[in-house]
Amino acid sequence: MKPVVLVIDDEEDIRFSLEGILEDEGFETLSCESGETALDMIKQREPDVIFLDIWLTGKDGIEILKILKRDYSYIPVIMISGHGNIETAVQSIKLGAFDFIEKPLSLEKVIVTAQKALDFKRLQMENQALRSKVRRDYVEELSGKSRRIEEVKEQIEKVAPTDAWVLITGANGTGKEIVARAIHKKSRRANRPMVAINCAAIPEELIESELFGHEKGSFTGAHRVHIGKFEQAHRGTLFLDEIGDMSLKTQAKILRILQEQKFERVGGNRTIEVDVRVIVATNKDLRKEIEEGRFREDLYYRLNVFPIHVPDLRERREDIPILIDEFIEMFCKENGYRPIEFTKDALEILKGYTWPGNVRELKNFTERMLIMYAGKKIKPHMLPPEYKGTIPPAGVRRGGLEHIFSLDFKSARFEFERMYLSEKLKEYGGNISRLSEGIGLERSYLHKKLKSYGIHNG
Repeated sequence: MKPVVLVIDDEEDIRFSLEGILEDEGFETLSCESGETALDMIKQREPDVIFLDIWLTGKDGIEILKILKRDYSYIPVIMISGHGNIETAVQSIKLGAFDFIEKPLSLEKVIVTAQKALDFKRLQMENQALRSKVRRDYVEELSGKSRRIEEVKEQIEKVAPTDAWVLITGANGTGKEIVARAIHKKSRRANRPMVAINCAAIPEELIESELFGHEKGSFTGAHRVHIGKFEQAHRGTLFLDEIGDMSLKTQAKILRILQEQKFERVGGNRTIEVDVRVIVATNKDLRKEIEEGRFREDLYYRLNVFPIHVPDLRERREDIPILIDEFIEMFCKENGYRPIEFTKDALEILKGYTWPGNVRELKNFTERMLIMYAGKKIKPHMLPPEYKGTIPPAGVRRGGLEHIFSLDFKSARFEFERMYLSEKLKEYGGNISRLSEGIGLERSYLHKKLKSYGIHNG
């Protein structure tokens, strides 16, 4: 859907001019000549951005701005001021206006400011959604009393109040982004945006546009000015996740920007200055990447001002019961599950598991157990096979049917299918295609089954 812009101005020529400019840039426009009418219109349909003239008949622009910031604080308002009204325009900024444009209106200024306001609103909405997630995930990922996680918390407390750049390392699922958000939240930039970008998820041909923005017409498909992540993060924090996956070409440009805090948009020649704190994260060994020619050594030393390593879950096994309890409480509140409880023996088995997916895997495992066994006490035989290995309870023959008869119906079915498929796969010499034909299961479905049971070919 097209973003909607509301223009409030008592001059018909101004309204007509703004409507034409904005519609050409892909916006949908609404307009009216008074603040009172505008307030009624907003009740019927909320715009994404508002252009508001300072001088209006009836309530003036400042009065309308106060109402808008009280009732619709998330909608950015761009003030339109005539020559000589700069003092009033500055007052409007103090009252919460996003920006102001002086008459006569500049085509470029209107387009750029509208796009910035739209990007700002999107960031506000994303941050609002993330704040609740961060409050939850911050507890999830950094909970625990182990020495390793306490060290991470101490490092966050030390570096957060500074503007030092941070390099966060650790395996997938350990909580690197959560550490980055915790640093931003505790910094003096906390009331400004934290803009995140996953360098591994953006195609190489688009990464520069995403980071630095582009001008209209700079390449095929560039129908409007695009504000890049660096510009969006001005006076805030830019989080570059998976920095180790960035190409050498982009690394060179990043290095220059980090040194100078200046850049040009793709297809542009105007230098843009920013004030950005940079936090980066990677699951790769950057020193090894440097040795193998995939990462710039000068960029590494520029980024590695304050390193933080987030430990794997298996390096802080004593935190597993604490995290499980918090996940149980969280999922029960969110979904109305009846709580479960793990016996001491079951917890000991889980503490012995390697957790390759780290805290993220533990979270998913806990929800799975709640779905299966809400309201029950979880004993060792109820754990999925991949978490307890193939060790049956004491006195039960490995893989024997005696073990299955000791389980409840769901667990017994799960265990029987696992044993059946495991034996059949051996029978067919590990050939999944032959097994698929032999037992009459579609190959992709069979593959998913084998994966869910932790059965590996060979």
